[in-house]
Amino acid sequence: MKLRKVTAASAAVLALALTATACGGDDSGDNASSSGSGGGDKIKIGIKYDQPGLGLKTPDGSFSGFDVDVATYVAKELGYEADQIEWVETKSADRENALARGDVKFIAATYSINDERAQKVDFAGPYLLAHQDLLVKADSDISDATDLNDKKLCSVTGSTSAQNVKKDFAPKAQLREYGTYSECIAGLQSGAVDALTTDDSILAGYASQDQYKGKFKLAGLKLSNENYGIGVKKGDTETVNKINDALEKMVSDKAWEKAVEANFGPAEYNNEPAPKIGDIVK
Repeated sequence: MKLRKVTAASAAVLALALTATACGGDDSGDNASSSGSGGGDKIKIGIKYDQPGLGLKTPDGSFSGFDVDVATYVAKELGYEADQIEWVETKSADRENALARGDVKFIAATYSINDERAQKVDFAGPYLLAHQDLLVKADSDISDATDLNDKKLCSVTGSTSAQNVKKDFAPKAQLREYGTYSECIAGLQSGAVDALTTDDSILAGYASQDQYKGKFKLAGLKLSNENYGIGVKKGDTETVNKINDALEKMVSDKAWEKAVEANFGPAEYNNEPAPKIGDIVK
């Protein structure tokens, strides 16, 4: 009889403990690393705020773009709904530091995978293969990089894209460096420059904006290979693996293809097929 009383008491204690655990949850871990629904109140994700078609903060405070769509899909697979995402602006020069400090869980921001960066962060993906290209007016006869000799070529200050074109293809090109791509676009529209160069995905994003639809076209050149990956803090293999699984699912259920069309379609962007995880094109 005593044995039954002890067993019943133990069962009651165990039931209470399980109930407390179910109600309170375990908050000792990193919210952003949990998987499954209710993985945490928020997840912080790094993106660009100023790249139409990829990562853009709109005047009403919302966010749009291919990187945003990819990151939103990945976050959902990690257990977070869209309203649980906290978007954090991560400029190119601060991406590695933001991950090292733990400011964000991962970064999806036209983040090209290369050996130097891979020493500092881990990458999931790639999820998009982009190429350096030219954006020109819709009626332009520029179809090759060599056509830029004696033409005015624009890129942003500090970028190596225009210098690479001048060095490798068009030594007589006249370089024009502006502070932002938006300024280059305005110069292209007004005729102050003849072409703009950077990644084709970025160019397609700008050309897809409502005010520019039909006014510009991509030359369709492949002057470099840019393998966009999702940056994760160095050593966080678990998160890398979960993101890779999410990216594979995004491709298989056609959500990746829909995101490409929605964000780049108006520019008639001739995108590469979705890359295989770990397949880095040199």
